[in-house]
Amino acid sequence: METPEVRYARNGDVALAFQVVGEGPLDLVFVPGFIGNLDLMWEFRPYARFLRRLASFSRLIVMDRRGTGLSDRLSPQDVPPLEVLMDDLGMLLDEVGSERPALFGCFDSGALCALFAATYPERASALVLFAPAVVGAATDYAWAWSEATWSSYMDELANGWGTRPYAEKVFPGFNPSLADDDGAVGWWARFMRQAASPNAAVAIERMWHEIDVRPVLATIRVPTLVLHRTDDAGMSVEAGRDTARRIPGAKFIELPGVDSYPWAGDQDGVLDEVEEFLTGVRHGPRSNRVLATVLFTDIVGSTERAVELGDAAWNGLLEEHHARVRRQLELFRGTEVNTAGDGFLAMFDGPARATWCALGICSSIRELGIQIRAGVHTGEIEIHGDDVGGIAVHIGARVSALASPSEVFVSSVKDLVAGSGLTFEDAGEHELKGVPDRWHLYRVVG
Repeated sequence: METPEVRYARNGDVALAFQVVGEGPLDLVFVPGFIGNLDLMWEFRPYARFLRRLASFSRLIVMDRRGTGLSDRLSPQDVPPLEVLMDDLGMLLDEVGSERPALFGCFDSGALCALFAATYPERASALVLFAPAVVGAATDYAWAWSEATWSSYMDELANGWGTRPYAEKVFPGFNPSLADDDGAVGWWARFMRQAASPNAAVAIERMWHEIDVRPVLATIRVPTLVLHRTDDAGMSVEAGRDTARRIPGAKFIELPGVDSYPWAGDQDGVLDEVEEFLTGVRHGPRSNRVLATVLFTDIVGSTERAVELGDAAWNGLLEEHHARVRRQLELFRGTEVNTAGDGFLAMFDGPARATWCALGICSSIRELGIQIRAGVHTGEIEIHGDDVGGIAVHIGARVSALASPSEVFVSSVKDLVAGSGLTFEDAGEHELKGVPDRWHLYRVVG
């Protein structure tokens, strides 16, 4: 997916990276929580889709905080306090000519946006807070992490930041719906490394640990929306309720779900509420439902092989893998939808072509000394711009996960390809995680 242009503004000697996307009737500043990287945000399709949807009804302004992402990096001793981050935000608004935008903050950036709106009400038209972390640690705050939890979290962060094992533990912990998405976990490990160094991440978290903006919430006078998911894996929904109660006239909306990040899980539920609150209109996602066949592939044992080969050799092998997969997709008229880490999601207008393509990929990739598994499923999918969704996509991913090395598993596709020359073996009935009922699967005989 094309990354929007990155521009730089300066606050004194510090260069701050930002992007402006969309031409909507209102200005909206989205402030990612904790860390960011303007390039890598757009490489992960759920995140990119989330940003595109915001930009569909606004002129969206996004910035990497000083010390993180593409903005100037700082030493851990120079982690900026809130007032400096507010200065940066005000400077950015001047740079892009935004007089009174809406502010959208998540987690700790919710504290930043709330403080800015309270301090400069003439510079904010509205405030949206998602799972706001307005308190780092306080003995009188029932939903704050305990010191023992903080200590354990900081030890793990200091020793694991940016590594694959740390990402495998932390990312699904905050976003359970993505627990089985190996590509998403790999992306997050890379995102951490390119957003902040280990020492900087520790220093940032230590600073936010001391924050408590509860006293200023009662002084906010701009229209405010607070969103929180019922079973948020990272922070109790009661914290969101408490924040909303402290802001005069704030609207609180509880959304179903378990994911801590707004772009994970049911992001449309979040986006619908934000759009309606800011514009008065709920357009919903622009989607089309079509019957299609999805193909999922991923490399078996990729983590172990990457460690064995080293970064340079592994990256070279991945490039050749991608090239060979794309040659097969072109041969069988497949459309590449998503490439995350070492896996592909592709869409076909015919189930036989998708299955033959999967066999071709298995054979071609085997020559590289690696093996893939693949899954094929036909069903109704939702097309959202460059992305696809719907239950059929989830089923395809689950079918693929059950295949063994160099195997292609299919669902009811078997009944749609009579006369294609394909041969199948019965693989029995299976439960697919997160999908109702039991599903009869078949192994393609190559």
